[in-house]
Amino acid sequence: MGQMDHAVHDGDPVAAQALPAALTRGVLVFADGATQTFTTDGQRTTYVEDGKPTQGTWSVLGDGRFSSFWPPDYRATYVVRWIVDDGVPVGLSFTGTRDGARFDGRYQ
Repeated sequence: MGQMDHAVHDGDPVAAQALPAALTRGVLVFADGATQTFTTDGQRTTYVEDGKPTQGTWSVLGDGRFSSFWPPDYRATYVVRWIVDDGVPVGLSFTGTRDGARFDGRYQ
């Protein structure tokens, strides 16, 4: 997987240039069983909870933070960090910049 895997450690912030590849690397599965996928064009994200999909959009902000928008009016911004086991990136941790809430997703 190239540069994305180079010298990343558990808890390291995902660099802005690596964020699109990290997000689209695979389906993320969260502790509650919800899943999230991201399109490689940097446009759509689908969050599925209890079998119900919700569509949103995503982007990388200039400072490297991740932003998601869920119509009609919910926008959230996160710092994204690597989850690494035995030197291998296995998921992403999202920490809300507004409320500090943390969501850990592991690649399926």
